[in-house]
Amino acid sequence: MTRPDHIASTGPGRLYRGQTAIDFYGHRRIGMFVAIVVVIVTVVSLSVQDFNLGIDFEGGQAWEVPASETFGVDEAEDVLVENDVSVASSKIQLREAESRSSVAIQIEVVSNDKAEALTQDFADASGTSVDDLSFEFTSPSWGDDITDKAVRALVIFLIIVAIFISIRFEWRMAIAALAAMAHDLLVAVGVYTVFQFEVTPATVIAFLTILGYSLYDTIVVFDRVQENEGKYAGVRMPYPDIVNISMNQVLMRSINTSISSILPVISLLVVGAGLLGAVALSEFALALLVGMIAGVYSSIFVASPLLATLRSSSKRKSRRERLTGEALRAAVVGAGVSGRIGSESDLQADDGGDEDDDHVDAEKTAAVHRPAERILTHPPRPRKKKKR
Repeated sequence: MTRPDHIASTGPGRLYRGQTAIDFYGHRRIGMFVAIVVVIVTVVSLSVQDFNLGIDFEGGQAWEVPASETFGVDEAEDVLVENDVSVASSKIQLREAESRSSVAIQIEVVSNDKAEALTQDFADASGTSVDDLSFEFTSPSWGDDITDKAVRALVIFLIIVAIFISIRFEWRMAIAALAAMAHDLLVAVGVYTVFQFEVTPATVIAFLTILGYSLYDTIVVFDRVQENEGKYAGVRMPYPDIVNISMNQVLMRSINTSISSILPVISLLVVGAGLLGAVALSEFALALLVGMIAGVYSSIFVASPLLATLRSSSKRKSRRERLTGEALRAAVVGAGVSGRIGSESDLQADDGGDEDDDHVDAEKTAAVHRPAERILTHPPRPRKKKKR
């Protein structure tokens, strides 16, 4: 048997044309397993080591001293030792850029007199003047204020999102969307704790921005699910089938949207932070990049399968097997409001096709094209004769 002419013969071609037949619901356990593993890794990492907080959260003094052949990380450590400042509790980093290289030095809070002495010693050691150095002081209480405001903004955002999705769609979709956003945040947090990237206010802003991207991908899928739910209301289509059909229909759109969003972020990392030396851009772009990639995964393998599971557990089990293979592909390509999913030729399987797509038996194929049999779950009752 051959696949219909209008169906692409290759996987990338079917993906580009929106003709995929991936059983997302059938592979939900694998997707959820990966998500749970990531959450466990994040929790373990947080219990072993804390965040690498920047000066804005921990408080203290920070200098940025021009680097040269005679001044680097070792020379900066010598200056701290001479002024009785702990090197172990300090952060010293060499920042290289095409225009200018510098040594970033961050220490705990010290007195104003010692800070002035350190500034002069750094200038003398680097062979520059005090005016060429960049100095910054941050109070520890300021970092606490940032944390409180970030947590408050996060809670308010989640409440508003839950109310909006519950009104616009339904409460189960709100639960699935919140679970996907929580997954994305935990992935970003896990990356920062495992690799000990520095957390700054720009990182917190990126974390909050991640929620918007994650919610966008999820809402696109849920909107198509709701649309298809209305189309198949007359044929009593099982909810996992509706989710699978919707996911395959919007898969290419989600990929294109994600790629168009991720590429500018990569340019921020490569051009802005790498070539131009804008460190603040790297702090923002790194968290954003991790969150966007996690958002693509969560909308496909967390939010939608979780929604299908919640809806399926609350309703009576369907007597018809789920659509897979060519039957699912026919529904993805030719779904309509009439209840007829496709023609008989659309459901003919390809002997050399995908392994997951070719295990459709004749009974399932025929059942897809008999709307009356799907609507009637019992034999029709005989009519009663009227009494004369």
